[in-house]
Amino acid sequence: MNENLPPCPKCSCEYTYEMNALVVCPECGHEWVPEENGAQGAGATAEKVVKDAVGNVLQDGDSVVVVKALKVKGSPSGIKAGTKVRNIRLVDGVDGHDIDCKVDGFGAMQLKSSVVKKA
Repeated sequence: MNENLPPCPKCSCEYTYEMNALVVCPECGHEWVPEENGAQGAGATAEKVVKDAVGNVLQDGDSVVVVKALKVKGSPSGIKAGTKVRNIRLVDGVDGHDIDCKVDGFGAMQLKSSVVKKA
């Protein structure tokens, strides 16, 4: 076992233990991800890498192509495979939707990076 575990940030209990990637406090039940060191932890959370369906790294302002047909609520026809979407913006979306964009004919929406390919 690792003897260098940090104390609980909520109750300062020193009897914390590791459970998979988390550190757990047995007294208050608080769970958190330990930071390796302050500088590396702050830099790692600031940069999130988003990759498309084939593994290319996406950035704000890129153009992408939809690789599979998508259903859209409230629309009789969905977004067809091969539809080009320009000027994407990467966001921390809900339920895996990490691309914010405007699709011609549909308007503003969020897409998952797993259904697009960098153009």
